[in-house]
Amino acid sequence: MASLSLGGLSVNRGGGSSSCKKSLNARNAAVERRNLITVCRFSVKTLIDRSCFETIDDSSPEFNNFAAILEQILSHRLKGQVTWFGYESPRSFWDYIRVACRKVSQNCICSIENMENVSSSRAKGRAWIRVALMEKHLSEYISTALRDFKTTRRFYEDGAIVLGEEANMLAGMLLGLNAIDFSFCLKGEGLDGNFPAVIDYTPYLKFTQSSDSISSDEEELRTLGSSGSESSTPENIGPPFIMDENSWFNKCKRVKQKYQLTLEQKGYLEELLRLRENQLAESVSQNKLLLQRIEDSDLTHKLEKEQLEYIIVELQDQLKSFQSLDQLSAEVSLSQTSLDPAHSQDGDGKQDMLNLLNEGKEDTPSLLGLCGSLTSVASYKSLTSLKSSDYLASPTTEMTSPGVTPS
Repeated sequence: MASLSLGGLSVNRGGGSSSCKKSLNARNAAVERRNLITVCRFSVKTLIDRSCFETIDDSSPEFNNFAAILEQILSHRLKGQVTWFGYESPRSFWDYIRVACRKVSQNCICSIENMENVSSSRAKGRAWIRVALMEKHLSEYISTALRDFKTTRRFYEDGAIVLGEEANMLAGMLLGLNAIDFSFCLKGEGLDGNFPAVIDYTPYLKFTQSSDSISSDEEELRTLGSSGSESSTPENIGPPFIMDENSWFNKCKRVKQKYQLTLEQKGYLEELLRLRENQLAESVSQNKLLLQRIEDSDLTHKLEKEQLEYIIVELQDQLKSFQSLDQLSAEVSLSQTSLDPAHSQDGDGKQDMLNLLNEGKEDTPSLLGLCGSLTSVASYKSLTSLKSSDYLASPTTEMTSPGVTPS
């Protein structure tokens, strides 16, 4: 029983150590991810601040530090490449980028692959970082690669930054670099892939002295350094004051540079505002001219519509008058058939007169109304009415001829 209990105790102790080891590894991985993301955010801010005063190129220490940080992030927990013999060879982040970023429109992957002076995989990855920054598409590349979760899972182990929640923060931070104009030489020593990138943490570890502090940093360091020696005297207080003067001079110079830059930006914005105001005034004048043309065209169309409506009414009146003439000619023909056959010759003459009447009616086309000469229609009405009345009166005259005496 004792051996079993001891064995059980040993097993429990081993299980506890394994769980502690897992928790320690998880804690270390979380701290490493947080440190890299925090330092990357600081490096992006320093790059943006430095770009206000000078052009960012390969000689800029802020960029070299940023490139090293990004390389460390993309290489965090990157799986090795398994060979035919089962061995795992180291792999560069470029192997992941060239597969995951193929879907980016107008990407530079093929251009990086075909570069003659860049041979190693690490050098190609560094060249890709520079080209993506000059193209202002680094954030787009990273976002596209992170969306391809299947490929990312195939290249990275659990706990990697690109597989965690920090990946979305990384894409958002890199978006601010699109406002910077970078200028790099792709043939410099920065593309040497024989040496790994090293991050310089000292620019981000500066301590800011509080205004409520009693003693300055220099006094505390001098006190600590001279605590074991008896020759420390109060006469060594000068250097901190000189350091403060230099720091104030540097701050004043930096503020002056910012002021000059602000003035230049102010002048540029004022000129741009003046140009936009002129363009707006021209657009307003053009808009007024177009509105006036539209009003004139509407008025013209309205007048033309009224004229066409008037012409239609005139043509309808003409059509009604022609229909009344047809009805009158039909009545005349009926009255002719009711006369005595002895007067057939007279009836022939009357028929000729009716034919002439119909011909006269056809001589007035409907186009006379369209041409505006509608005044002739009234005269034509009076003429035809006169002829028809004369023609209707002739039978009565013949019936009262001298050969027939009324009773």
